[in-house]
Amino acid sequence: MTWQPHITVATIIEDDGRFLFVEEMKGGRLVLNQPAGHLEPDENLLQAALRETLEETAWDVELTGVVGVYLYTAPSNGVTYQRICFSARPLHLNPELELDPDISGTTWLTRDELAVQSHRLRSELVMQCLDDYLNGPLHSLELIRT
Repeated sequence: MTWQPHITVATIIEDDGRFLFVEEMKGGRLVLNQPAGHLEPDENLLQAALRETLEETAWDVELTGVVGVYLYTAPSNGVTYQRICFSARPLHLNPELELDPDISGTTWLTRDELAVQSHRLRSELVMQCLDDYLNGPLHSLELIRT
């Protein structure tokens, strides 16, 4: 058996101190996460971040930077994920789009509002990525080679 990490992307979308999160069912409970998902065949990391954000939030966004690259092994199943986290600014909401079926809804929260709900985080990466975004540095998108 060959060990292979899962490549995922996540996007932190900020608008005036509030951040866009998705609510999704995981393990029988409603959890909070950044818009995130797996890299698909024949797309690059930037395309994956834009696609996942649109599918999960109905927002078109402009990517503005790279927050970080994270390696995380989920305690629930032992799967290792490599997460590339981007920052973005919202451009346009597409209210006619249906959200990904795994997504129950979206919500805008400040960092403090998220911290109060820390028991609802899909993983500790949600808060870690947000804190890394807030504390910097933010890296250029040129870091990602396509």
